[in-house]
Amino acid sequence: MIVADPDGSSGGDRRTQLLRGALDMCLLALLDKEPAHGYELVRRLEATGFDGVGYGTIYPLLTRMRRLGLVADELQASPSGPPRKVYAPTAAGRERLHAWREQWTRFVDTVNSALTDPDPDSPRS
Repeated sequence: MIVADPDGSSGGDRRTQLLRGALDMCLLALLDKEPAHGYELVRRLEATGFDGVGYGTIYPLLTRMRRLGLVADELQASPSGPPRKVYAPTAAGRERLHAWREQWTRFVDTVNSALTDPDPDSPRS
């Protein structure tokens, strides 16, 4: 069953907006665990529950992150076919990921508080 948001949408727009704001952080976190090529990143995202994120989304993000100095790429031999670009976070990328994790935790705590606090005007303990 699809439940419409108050604006009449099915929630897909909200999910897209949330994903757009968090995808680069998630990619960097996955690369921090283990360097990977684009195909592998799409597979890892799907395994973590990000459905429908394809190469047309991942490769432009990786290119932008490389231009920003957050990731570096290196050609590595492939067991089948031509060499592949494997991406890994740079020192600047790891620093940015650390900052994003802190921001994300504060953001999630704030949203959870707003969603679960029965009386937002009551003093906090």
